[in-house]
Amino acid sequence: MLVAFSVAPSGVGPDTPAGPAAVDASVHDAVAAAVRIVRESGLPNRTDSMFTTLEGEWDEVMEVIRRATEAVGRYGSRVSLVLKADIRPGHTGELAGKVERLEAALERSRGTDTGNGGRQS
Repeated sequence: MLVAFSVAPSGVGPDTPAGPAAVDASVHDAVAAAVRIVRESGLPNRTDSMFTTLEGEWDEVMEVIRRATEAVGRYGSRVSLVLKADIRPGHTGELAGKVERLEAALERSRGTDTGNGGRQS
């Protein structure tokens, strides 16, 4: 299964830095704490500007997300967590595989693209 998640603190927590840039710094620091847990998990993962995506079995993925969420919780009085899952039993390597299939489809469509969004003239 693939799970994309985004986690962010709000409010003030015990690990929130002080000073004028505290809010921005605390979000970056909190996200860094979450991503560190994901990367140390050993599960296949990818982080972009909006989400971190993990691949693995249900229990192992959810355990990493729980730990990442708890880490972020130290930076605020509450935590926002967004999850999106692709649950496809028996499939592995989908973190890269889905993107590879998309790129192949785009490459195939280059020869049939009419330059007008695929609409026939």
